[in-house]
Amino acid sequence: MTPTTYRTCPRSGLQFESQAEKLMIVNAVTAVVALLVGGILAIGVVLTRWPTIHWLAADTFYMVLTAHGIDMLIFWIIFFEIAVLYFCASTLLRCRIATPKLAWVAYALMLIGAVMNNVAVFQGNSSVMMTSYVPMMAEPAFYLGLILFAVGALIACFIFFGTLVIAKRDKTYQGSVPLVTFGAVVAAIIAVFTITSGAIILIPTFLMSLGVIQSVDPLIYRTIWWAFGHSSQQINVAAHISIWYAVAAIAFGAKPMSERVSRSAFLLYILFLQLASAHHLLADPGVSTAWKVVNTSYFMYFAVLASMIHGLTIPGAIEVAQRAKGFNNGLFEWLRKAPWGNPVFSGMFISLIGFGFLGGISGVMMGTEQLNMIIHNTIYVPGHFHATVVVGTTLSFMALTYFLIPVLFRREMINPGLAKLQPYLFGLSMYFFCLVMMGAGTLGVSRRHWDMAFNGSAMAYEWPGAAYLLMGLVGVAGIAAIVGGALYIYITVGSILWGRKLDTGAVSAKFTPIPPTAPTLVAQSYGSAGFAAPGTFVLAMVFLVSFVLYYFINWKYLSQVWGLS
Repeated sequence: MTPTTYRTCPRSGLQFESQAEKLMIVNAVTAVVALLVGGILAIGVVLTRWPTIHWLAADTFYMVLTAHGIDMLIFWIIFFEIAVLYFCASTLLRCRIATPKLAWVAYALMLIGAVMNNVAVFQGNSSVMMTSYVPMMAEPAFYLGLILFAVGALIACFIFFGTLVIAKRDKTYQGSVPLVTFGAVVAAIIAVFTITSGAIILIPTFLMSLGVIQSVDPLIYRTIWWAFGHSSQQINVAAHISIWYAVAAIAFGAKPMSERVSRSAFLLYILFLQLASAHHLLADPGVSTAWKVVNTSYFMYFAVLASMIHGLTIPGAIEVAQRAKGFNNGLFEWLRKAPWGNPVFSGMFISLIGFGFLGGISGVMMGTEQLNMIIHNTIYVPGHFHATVVVGTTLSFMALTYFLIPVLFRREMINPGLAKLQPYLFGLSMYFFCLVMMGAGTLGVSRRHWDMAFNGSAMAYEWPGAAYLLMGLVGVAGIAAIVGGALYIYITVGSILWGRKLDTGAVSAKFTPIPPTAPTLVAQSYGSAGFAAPGTFVLAMVFLVSFVLYYFINWKYLSQVWGLS
């Protein structure tokens, strides 16, 4: 048995336990491979959705779209999140990982499940999209692959919790766990709920595909499946917000403006965030109006409040740290003088702004029952979730990777100039991609149909010219974003393979407990009207005005169909 050792990184001061380090590396690398596969498939999706090109035949398009959705939304993100969980428990708390052998079993189950699911899709008989609604059936291997992956991810979550217990027992830290680890705890709790929901509905569906049971009720399937499908994004939200806090600390030494408030916001996620799953069912006649309204308004607003708190406290903490360094001129010198050439910071901040303005505002609008009817099952919906999953989560993960390459992988970054450019190309392309897709959805362009023109149909619909223009721009922006994603893969994989090896750092047989630190006070001596972060407050007001205007514009759109009643 290989003895456990602890390596102290000379660049960051972080301490990596040997088994945990290997598990982080292998999960992160596998995640990037899934991103590569999903990115290649994205080319087919984008070029087919581009009306002028309309590349793939219908059967191939649906197969490619199924694999793209699952590889990107499940495999890329959850493999990376498992690496993040191990980092937040073992590395940030400076302790050994619980049951490393079982952690390798968990990884093996996830890998086997991901490969099995992809093989089933590419065999051509499982083009059921990510939602895989019954009674439309895929091959048994499709469901079994997802189940194996889910079991592996669930085991990894419990290993994360076990590592927290070890850290507490061994007294590797004092007081409460760090805020970033606390956010990871929230992500893991939501993950247990999410993965369990998936198992509850995918296991009977798997048995149905084998002919063991005759049917699965479609309404029950949709309701429980969205507790898995949409809540997967809630894991992402808790994880990437934890990364935002981590990057604020890494790049600026920023402390949360109020840890108590930030932790309370994370707790609101546990209680209320999963309720957003209901907005996928607002057009479903089998669910009561009372259930829809309670889930998507009164309770879900607490989750919205939590996100708005994080959206205020993270840039606010950066502003306070910058002003403490002397960047006090005007409202925004702190932001102008931020390290925009550092991809760790630029990726995080582009992610934060895009997630809030594009993903957050559109998500609340979609969660309103009446407004949902305007855009339900239009291409507005993938416009929204690309703003949350891609701009919010994927770009955050990319930003963290640029920090981890020298720290975890011990390699120097290749092509630092390209690395500086990549978050801007990828992030801003995705901004435009989401905006034009949501614009096309507002005009009614179908979400799921292979051919927006319905060519050859007896009841073909002639879209206005703006719809074709917007879908063409979706294609242009999508290709630009794919190039940005390809740059990320080239930089990260190339750095790991060819980057100059960096000093490993001191290695010891025993962990070093986190030293106690003196409490820091948030400086209150600057800012107008006593605000510690006046610039952030102005940005928050811009967000609020944008939200109100967009919300009522959609009510105006809705009012135009009232005459039909």
